[in-house]
Amino acid sequence: VTISNKDGKQSQIETDVVLISVGRKPNTKNLNLENIGVKLDNKKRVKVNKNFETNIQNIYAIGDVIEGPMLAHKAEEEGIAVAELIAGQSGHVNYNVIPGVIYTTPEVAAVGQTEEILKEKNVKYKVGKFSFMANSRAKAINEAEGFVKILADEMSDKVLGVHLIGPHAGELIAEMAVAMEFGASAEDIARTCHAHPTFSEAIKEAALSVDKRAIHS
Repeated sequence: VTISNKDGKQSQIETDVVLISVGRKPNTKNLNLENIGVKLDNKKRVKVNKNFETNIQNIYAIGDVIEGPMLAHKAEEEGIAVAELIAGQSGHVNYNVIPGVIYTTPEVAAVGQTEEILKEKNVKYKVGKFSFMANSRAKAINEAEGFVKILADEMSDKVLGVHLIGPHAGELIAEMAVAMEFGASAEDIARTCHAHPTFSEAIKEAALSVDKRAIHS
């Protein structure tokens, strides 16, 4: 297989299997939306407003056919929100706190901003990082690959993003999604007691590491 990087430099690798994973596209082709005049964007996604309404009255769209990450849990939140809106209630989805998980071994999970995005936005931030190599539970079951990284606002200490690679990362990310939903700071996480020995202690340690106070390192 010949690989070209962003600078145009080519290299070759030998492999038995090649997995092509270049993203997905919305499946709107056979919905006959053109027949009723529903507007699509240039990527064939359904255009909606903040209330998930299309340009045609009483037709709503959510999930993979609209803009945003193509995730089942994101679509579920949108489904709940649109049902509430139709019922006259206040439906809302916080797109800044939609976790994503890659189910590899070890697992990869993230929620919130990346360092690249924060740099592009000129947001000053602090980084706390903790390796699972220093986590008792991970070492006990010989799954100590990976780390937890927490990004916090330099001034307010508010958690802006969390990134995990390691055992049960997909489960651990939920704690940080809840924390971010309620505007938690790294100090809030650091002062929350986590049971020992558990994988979640790595989250507490990463939060402590934001201000260079990790206990185990």
